[in-house]
Amino acid sequence: MSLFTHILACLFGIGSWVAINGMWVELPLIVPAIPEGWYLPSYLTIIIQMANIGPLFITLMHRFRPGVLDERPVIYTIVTVGVVATLLLAFLWKRTLTFGDGEHSAALLSLSFLLSVVDCTSSVTFLPFMMRLQPQYLTTYFIGEGLSGLVPALVALIQGVGVVHCKNASANANFSMENSSWGFDGELQADYQPANFSAQVFFLFLSAMMMVCLGAFLLLNLHPAVEREHKSKGYVDDSQRVEKIDISQSPNSETPEQTPMLDLPEGPVIKRHRSFGKGTYSRTELVFIFVVLAWVNALTNAVLPSVQSYSCLPYGNQAYHLAATLSSVANPVACFIALFVPIRSLVLMAVLTVTGTGFGAYIMAMAALSPCPLLIDHDLGAALIVITWVIFVLTLSYVKVIIGVILRDEGHSALVWCGAVVQLGSMLGALSMFPLVSVYGLFQSGDPCNTKCPQ
Repeated sequence: MSLFTHILACLFGIGSWVAINGMWVELPLIVPAIPEGWYLPSYLTIIIQMANIGPLFITLMHRFRPGVLDERPVIYTIVTVGVVATLLLAFLWKRTLTFGDGEHSAALLSLSFLLSVVDCTSSVTFLPFMMRLQPQYLTTYFIGEGLSGLVPALVALIQGVGVVHCKNASANANFSMENSSWGFDGELQADYQPANFSAQVFFLFLSAMMMVCLGAFLLLNLHPAVEREHKSKGYVDDSQRVEKIDISQSPNSETPEQTPMLDLPEGPVIKRHRSFGKGTYSRTELVFIFVVLAWVNALTNAVLPSVQSYSCLPYGNQAYHLAATLSSVANPVACFIALFVPIRSLVLMAVLTVTGTGFGAYIMAMAALSPCPLLIDHDLGAALIVITWVIFVLTLSYVKVIIGVILRDEGHSALVWCGAVVQLGSMLGALSMFPLVSVYGLFQSGDPCNTKCPQ
């Protein structure tokens, strides 16, 4: 039955970000059919940041009313909203309203906001809920969270999103790039191929995935076999005493009442340094952990994804799709590795963070050089950008999981703040990149068929 619980934890994790990740991969099919056009990604960026009102409310409740808020009713609510919103999106995403200066996709934008609230709030509710289960299931949850990006990407790949052929713009006959580029110096134009199935079917698939998440959550709460995997029946008391420790006025103010509440063995290893969690880590170490968490999530969730097309498309459509798909695979693979090698070393965390940041710097440099990055005319350039994306996601995803495992050991309050810092880092990354990409236009994309670079 342990395997059954692992599967449920994974399916539960998939529902955390599958809706918004699905929106992003479906953009090439949505954009041509709506009045906002390619301004939609910019709108989505702002909408997602506005949706952080959900995590903010949850975090403030845990901070000022510790022990009052139960995550389970919140999770039931947001997952149900996710099911309904994706279902409505399948039928209403093309509907427009005329107001202000013209037509606007009111239904698409409104439902996108609801889905953003659902996914953002999952960061501060799903993780604390996993405290109810044994520690090994948290890593399985992270595998599911990684799959929330991979699964819609694979479905979009089957759908044929963004497949482009270069055709002769002036001749009557249509030639593919391989046939028409030989001995012909005329202009080529990009011809995007029709998808194998519609955006409506894709959104129905997302709704089904949210239903699977809801079903997994129901079983995690109610199935008798899973109840035996629960950590203890005193979970609520555990969360309350963590919060009591959090708000203690002095780290040295240990009273006789606090000693049995901590329920920790005696010894120098578990000496309380500070009032956060179990006190395993000093304040400096906790600041380091949370700074790394914010930095890693800013890079992986906002900064580098915003320039992925600029860094990959100059090397060809195939390189772009390989980088997007294989980097999505790297996330759950990193979580799977962490399941068997859960190293909690802060030194290793620092080394992996610096390594991943270095690969991210290479990606950013290639995006800045777009449409003529290094080695654009060589297969080595395409191979390097794909490998760089995979290693970047692999290393930093491992860091995120290890931080989650560390904070899980520190208790319920630590996981709440973990989710809050994840959202804070992602928000800061998105807000810093939005003006660079969408306002000042510092990054330039080349024509997929006619970009010419100096030799």
